[in-house]
Amino acid sequence: MSLVGAVIGYVLSAFILVLIARMVLDWVGVAGVRRPWVSRARTLAHAGTEPVLRPVRRVMPPLRAGGMGIDLAFTVVFIVAVILRFIAFSL
Repeated sequence: MSLVGAVIGYVLSAFILVLIARMVLDWVGVAGVRRPWVSRARTLAHAGTEPVLRPVRRVMPPLRAGGMGIDLAFTVVFIVAVILRFIAFSL
């Protein structure tokens, strides 16, 4: 494994963890938990992931199912990040 591949793999691992944190914090927000630390953590998670999600969301808007929207951009970015992480660690 090369040093460059390892660094890229670890950066992608950190990004995946931030994506998971964003997902959990969004669920916590929907559940109605209102704590100051949740709001700050959610703001940080959105700041770290939104620059990647926004361009994908422009091409792939949320899928509407009744009154609910499913963010396909999040799923696509998550899957691509996992695949790129696998490729980076195999270099």
